[in-house]
Amino acid sequence: MRHATPDDLEQVEVLLQQLRALPGLVERTPGTFYRRSRAFFHFHHDPSGLYVDARISGDDFARLRVTTAKEQARFLAQVRQVVARE
Repeated sequence: MRHATPDDLEQVEVLLQQLRALPGLVERTPGTFYRRSRAFFHFHHDPSGLYVDARISGDDFARLRVTTAKEQARFLAQVRQVVARE
């Protein structure tokens, strides 16, 4: 598994646009987002699809698949919940 390249991120461009619109998130490099001063999530590519490592609950990163529209919607909902807690 490797970090997602700009070409990989094109597959989730709609998701990225929605994430960029959320308050409190800063995209420091393409596909790498911070919340406050900590890394919050970043994307990876694997032959089986795209994944995101995210701190949805707690301090540890959890790996979530975001290849399909359903998986992306689930991830976006989770991020919105985290952001809304502020």
